[in-house]
Amino acid sequence: MKSSAAAQPPPVGSAPEQTSGSRAALARNAREAATEISALTRFLDGVLLGKERQVRLAIACLIARGHLLLEDVPGVGKTTLAQALATGLGLPWNRVQFTSDLLPADVVGVSIWNARNHAFEFRQGAVFTSVLLADEINRAPPRAQSALLEAMEERQVSIDGDTHKLDADFFVIATQNPVVQLGAFPLPESQLDRFLLGLSLGYPDARTERQLLAEG
Repeated sequence: MKSSAAAQPPPVGSAPEQTSGSRAALARNAREAATEISALTRFLDGVLLGKERQVRLAIACLIARGHLLLEDVPGVGKTTLAQALATGLGLPWNRVQFTSDLLPADVVGVSIWNARNHAFEFRQGAVFTSVLLADEINRAPPRAQSALLEAMEERQVSIDGDTHKLDADFFVIATQNPVVQLGAFPLPESQLDRFLLGLSLGYPDARTERQLLAEG
């Protein structure tokens, strides 16, 4: 006699079967990643004293493949943190000092006529790297700021109808001073939307100041 019960489909979203080898590889990769993150955290804690929370948030932004905006007054360590993060990653990085005379071509690149070859040649801009430090980004006019929009959103740049791919892990660390300062251009919403996280470092507390003085 045949059973009247209908065959039950497999549960929706059920995980695929994993072999012991694949589970071991995942565990090994997780341990290696945790070791690297711990080493980067210790390195940054040693560079920027008393800013453990900001350091960990910056690393979380990196892991989430977002871009980081450091906002604060001059002299609190924005550029120091950005440089240390780029150095600690061990990846190629470029630094662009955003100034009032910065051109979009300085950021993304430009096509130049080669008289010998009778053709245009593309010369890469600063974005063709793994980590880009955009220092004092709001010191540049909006036209130069907007050069980063496509690069940050799609990790590519379009020049003269040609699309040039960037590094898959392209990461922007930007610093900016308060817009109330003379010569600063506020970032538009379209630019701010490209940043996953904005951090303010603030002044060090009394204990950290004493430690800085003791270490010279």
